[in-house]
Amino acid sequence: MFAVAVFMFGAAAARAEVTRVEILKRSDVAAYAGYEKLEGRVYFAVDPANRRNTVIVDLDRAPRNAQGRVEFSADFYAVRPKTGGNGVAIVDVVNRGNRVTRVFNRVAAGSDPDVGDGFLLRRGFTVIAVGWEFDLPAAGGGLRIQVPAAQGVTGIVRTLIDVDKRAPTYRFTEDVPAYPPADPDGPDSVLTVRDRLSDAPQTIPRGQWRLSGDTVSLDGGFEPGRVYELSYRVANPPIAGLGLAAVRDTASWAKHAADAVTPAKYVYAHGQSQTGRFLREFLYLGFNADERERLVFDGVIAQIAGAARIDINRRGSTPTAGNAMVGAFPYSDRAQRDPVTGATDGLLENDRARRHQPKLFLTNSSVEYWIDTGRAAALVHTSPDGARDAALGDNVRAYLFSGAQHTPGPFPPPAGGRGQQRANPLDYTLSLRALLVGLDRWVREGVAPPPSRHPRFADRTLVRTQDLAFPAIPGVPSPRTVAPGRRAPNPLLPSNGGEGAVQPLLVSQVDADGNEVAGIRLPEVAVPLATYTGWNFRNPEIGGTSRLVGNTGSYVPFARTQAERQARKDPRPSIEERYPSRGDYLAKVRQTIDALVRDRYMLAEDADTALTRALDHWELLTGTTTTSASAR
Repeated sequence: MFAVAVFMFGAAAARAEVTRVEILKRSDVAAYAGYEKLEGRVYFAVDPANRRNTVIVDLDRAPRNAQGRVEFSADFYAVRPKTGGNGVAIVDVVNRGNRVTRVFNRVAAGSDPDVGDGFLLRRGFTVIAVGWEFDLPAAGGGLRIQVPAAQGVTGIVRTLIDVDKRAPTYRFTEDVPAYPPADPDGPDSVLTVRDRLSDAPQTIPRGQWRLSGDTVSLDGGFEPGRVYELSYRVANPPIAGLGLAAVRDTASWAKHAADAVTPAKYVYAHGQSQTGRFLREFLYLGFNADERERLVFDGVIAQIAGAARIDINRRGSTPTAGNAMVGAFPYSDRAQRDPVTGATDGLLENDRARRHQPKLFLTNSSVEYWIDTGRAAALVHTSPDGARDAALGDNVRAYLFSGAQHTPGPFPPPAGGRGQQRANPLDYTLSLRALLVGLDRWVREGVAPPPSRHPRFADRTLVRTQDLAFPAIPGVPSPRTVAPGRRAPNPLLPSNGGEGAVQPLLVSQVDADGNEVAGIRLPEVAVPLATYTGWNFRNPEIGGTSRLVGNTGSYVPFARTQAERQARKDPRPSIEERYPSRGDYLAKVRQTIDALVRDRYMLAEDADTALTRALDHWELLTGTTTTSASAR
C-alpha cells in the first residue's frame, strides 16, 4: 500500500528544528500483523547561533534561509505499531545507511530485516531511523543525509588504503567519491605507507603515484598487508557534523512534537560499531540536549565502540571510511585528568553534556579491547594512563561479551578467510537482548540493571598484553606481540588532545584454555568446546602477518579425543577428557544458562535457543547427531 503525507508544523511550533516530514510510502509488515513501515524524508532548519549548534564545525559557513537558519534534509524510515505500543521509540543509528536494530530481532538470511523473530515487535517498540552520512553513494539504497557545503573554505581529507593482494590501483568506495580534490597534484596531496597502524608513516615520493577522481595509482603497485594513507585538499566541504543534529532533532521530534508520526514518551538510541562511536561523539559534544535544552535520549546503548568516537565533526571528515586511529581522550564517562595534556575532561562530565545525561550502556566484544585502531575499550573503565580502575557514573554500565568478536561470525565456522584462524562464531545477541530489557526497565520503572561486567585490576582480571597467560597452542601465534593503538586528535583540548600518544593496551586475563575470565561468560566460554579470542592475525596469503584482521576474532576448537590432542601437542584437554558424556556437557551448559537468566544477562525465553546452539556445537565437533527433541 502506498500513500503520501506531508506533516507540517505551524506557527505554534515555529522554533521546531524538524520543519516537516514527508511520508512517501506506507506498507504493512506482512510478517507481523499490527505493524507498518513508513518511508520518507525529514526536513530540518537549525539555528547556527544556538549554543547546542555552535559546536558543529563550519556551521557558520553554511547558507541560511530568510529566518537565519540552516536547512538540510535526510532519509527517514520507521517501523511502528498501528495502535498501542509500549510508548518507547528506539532510534536506530544506521551504519553505512543500514539499520542495526535487527540484531535484537536475530534476523536470519532471507527474512524480513525488520522482523526476524519479532523480539522488538512483541514488546511494542517503535523503531526510527534517519540518514546522517553525507558520503554514502546515492545508488546504494542506504539512508542518507543531504547537507550544505561550507562556503569559501578548504580542508584536508585523509583516508586509509588496506589491500589483500598486489594491485596497481585502488578505487575508493567510501568518503573519497564525495570529496573531489581541489588540486590532485597540489602540495597537500600526500601518500604514505607503514607496516602497522602504530608505526610512523613514510611518505611515498610524489612522482611515484597519481590521484584521479576516486582512484589512486602507484608505481609498482600497492603491497598486500601494508597500510597506506592518502590525504589531499578539498574546497567547500560538506558540513558533516549536521548528521549529529539530524539524529538529535528526529529523536526530539518523536518525543515532543504533538503531531509526530512516531510519538513516544521515551526515546532510546542504539548504535553498533561505527554508530556506537557516533553515539559516544554525540554525547560528548552535548547533542543529548536539543535547541530548547530538553533531554533527547533517555537511554543509550553504544555497542562495540570501545573507548572511541567518530570522525564526523571536522572539516574534511570521513565518518564512513574513517582514519587510522579513532580513540581520542576523554575515554571514560567521568571527568579525569589527562597525564598527556594536563586537561580534565569526561565523555559526559563536561559543560556541554553534564546536565543531560542518559542511562548509558557501553557493550563491547573482546575485539574492542584488542584491536589496534585505538578503540582501547579498557579505557572506558580505567584511568587514562591505564594504571588503575576507574568508577563509572551511577547512570552508566559497561559490559564485555567475553571472548566474542566484533559481530558474530557464521556458525558452523567456515574454513579459510583472511585470518590465520577461523573467525569467531560466538553469538552474544541473546545477552544483548536481555540488556535492552534491563535498560528499558531502568528508564521506565527505575529498576537497576544488571551490574557491569568487565575486567578489573582489583580482581586481577585486567592485564597488560605482556602479562597475558595465553597457552602455547600449536599453529596459533602469541597475541602478546599486538601493538597498541595511538590517540586520535581532539581539537577541543590543548595540544589537540595529545594526538599520536600511545594508548595502554589492556585486556582480559585468560584461563588455561585461552578463554577470557572476565565479562559476561556465555555458555560457549563458560563450558567450552573451543578457545574464543578477540584477535586473529592476518594469514600469509594477504600479507601483514604481524597485524590483526580488522574486527575479527579466532575460533580454535579442542581436539575430540585425548589421542588427537597428544598427536597435535595441544596443551588444552580434549572434549572427551573434559566431559564424560553429552549429558554431562549439557548439564553444565544448563547450569550456566540458569545463572545468566538469574542474573539477568539472558532472558528465560531465550534459554532454549542457547541450549540448542550448545548441542549443535557438540554435534559438530564430536561428529554425533541427535534426533530426540528432549535432548535439546
